[in-house]
Amino acid sequence: MTTRIARLDSRALIRVTGPDARPFLHNLLTQDVETLAPGQLRFGGLLSPPGRLLFDLFLLGLEDGVLLDVAADRRDALLQRLAMYRLRAQVTVEADGGAVFAAWDGEAPGFIPDPRTPGLGGRRYGYGDVGTNAAEDDWQAHRLAVGVPDPAADAFPDKTYPIEADFDLLNGIDFQKGCFVGQETTSRMKRRGAIRNRMLPLAFDGPAPAFGAEVLNGELRAGEVLSGRDGAAMALMRLDRIEGDLTVDGRPVTVRRPDWAPL
Repeated sequence: MTTRIARLDSRALIRVTGPDARPFLHNLLTQDVETLAPGQLRFGGLLSPPGRLLFDLFLLGLEDGVLLDVAADRRDALLQRLAMYRLRAQVTVEADGGAVFAAWDGEAPGFIPDPRTPGLGGRRYGYGDVGTNAAEDDWQAHRLAVGVPDPAADAFPDKTYPIEADFDLLNGIDFQKGCFVGQETTSRMKRRGAIRNRMLPLAFDGPAPAFGAEVLNGELRAGEVLSGRDGAAMALMRLDRIEGDLTVDGRPVTVRRPDWAPL
């Protein structure tokens, strides 16, 4: 099988450097940054103080700091947020002009394994062409086939909890690292098992329902459709209503349980 490689124009980069770069980010993000080795890639997020997801991001360790892989249409907002938190920290936070690439369905030298789940393939950052042979839409179809949410497309900023977007199942939260913004709410949800809703993939025949379409279990509301395409979509589902006869707009749908999501 030929390895597929696509440039992800929906993603953009931020470079954080300086003596305080790692402790600065470590105290903000859901992921451990202080132990991030150069060349290592981790997945995480920045939350609001009440624990809602504001930004999903990947963190690539650099010799002099960290490269952040973020949603392109949210980069300016994240730059502003980081500037607000910077205070007296000795850090430089700036946009980086490099591109984000994804590879899947085979080996791809120079690509770093996606830290969320092996089925997603790998990511690479830089300039120029790396031999792309697929479109970003192909990558999004692959991601959805693996059953992984795209927080930039599926989460509502400052409304979705990271655990609802499966961050705890996709290596996006380090519960051992100590404090981060929104840590108290996130840890309490995990510790008490108070997880009522999760993003899960749906399978169906035909085109995707509209964003926000209601998923019914019989006559009971079971969730809502998020992003999707023909035959598949992501949905925010109530875990106590994912079994049974599910429908959207009168059409039958089925919840697919990814192998990385032990529910």
